[in-house]
Amino acid sequence: MSVTTTGLRKNDIGQVVEKLNNLLSSYQVYYQNLRGYHWNIVGKDFFELHLKFEEFYNNVQVKIDEVAERILTLEATPMHSYTQYLKHSEVAIHENVTDGAEAVDQIRIQLEQLVSQQRNVLTLADDCNDIATSDLMTQYISEQEKTIWMLKSFLS
Repeated sequence: MSVTTTGLRKNDIGQVVEKLNNLLSSYQVYYQNLRGYHWNIVGKDFFELHLKFEEFYNNVQVKIDEVAERILTLEATPMHSYTQYLKHSEVAIHENVTDGAEAVDQIRIQLEQLVSQQRNVLTLADDCNDIATSDLMTQYISEQEKTIWMLKSFLS
């Protein structure tokens, strides 16, 4: 039986790696959507949203690196091309959004998609005793659920 340097069985973590790569793809598309919202936002909430969107994409940039490094830690290869990202992302591309409320609602929707993906990764990681991946997903879910609540409050 083959194990990784983390002590996890390679056969057990194959699905975890696959789902982490899909999550990485979704994060990359989400990141680029956030950049677009940041660049293109106009209107009365410009100053507030422009800064908030920058905060969001800086946060996601860290998560992208953490997910890719977790895949490497599990002795697999993270996806690293836009062709792969577009093929495997559960987050859709949104272009040319200038309206603040639309951008905020799209961020909410995309975060809900990411939380759903992360719950799936969490379940798989728990099933094969991959505590580190489970912990990472739990941290992300907790943070993002609060952000979703805040985005809904902003839109109310």
